[in-house]
Amino acid sequence: MINQSAIDVGNILVAEPFMLDPNFRRSVILLCDHSEKDGSVGFVLNKPLKMQVTDLIADFPDFRSELYFGGPVATDTIHYIHTRGDILEDSRPVCPGLYWGGDYEQLKELVRVNLIKTTDLKFFVGYSGWGAKQLDDELITGSWVSADMQREYAFATQPDQLWRQALRDLGKHYTVIAEIPETMHLN
Repeated sequence: MINQSAIDVGNILVAEPFMLDPNFRRSVILLCDHSEKDGSVGFVLNKPLKMQVTDLIADFPDFRSELYFGGPVATDTIHYIHTRGDILEDSRPVCPGLYWGGDYEQLKELVRVNLIKTTDLKFFVGYSGWGAKQLDDELITGSWVSADMQREYAFATQPDQLWRQALRDLGKHYTVIAEIPETMHLN
């Protein structure tokens, strides 16, 4: 676990187990932008929408990549994270080996020629956003637990297992929290 007051780009935010907001219940969010002055932007890593990117973007090459709910802000926008900042211009580094955005037209061409694969790229509808100091306040009140991002969270961990896995990886009492049932009345 990291110091809660030292959150930064490349951290994940793990929702506390009793969060009631359905947008963020049992969510794991990758923080891609953070500043005390301008606020924060992130993407929910574990809320698949049961749609393919080609269902929303007509001119995107044939690419079997599921869309994810990035958050409740600007749900008329598409965003992406990827592992190919070495070849995709204008990519913003998030953490080692993981990037946000980049030249969209170039992305389509790299997908078309198979230089970017489904295991390298994840798409989001909308994003999660916080105003200046809003996220800091939510961390103080215990809405989120912050931790370092691990690449497998974005591309290898099953979405329905990610919240539990991120908590288990924090160790100590978080391993117990990870086992709290989603519906307490079943306990």
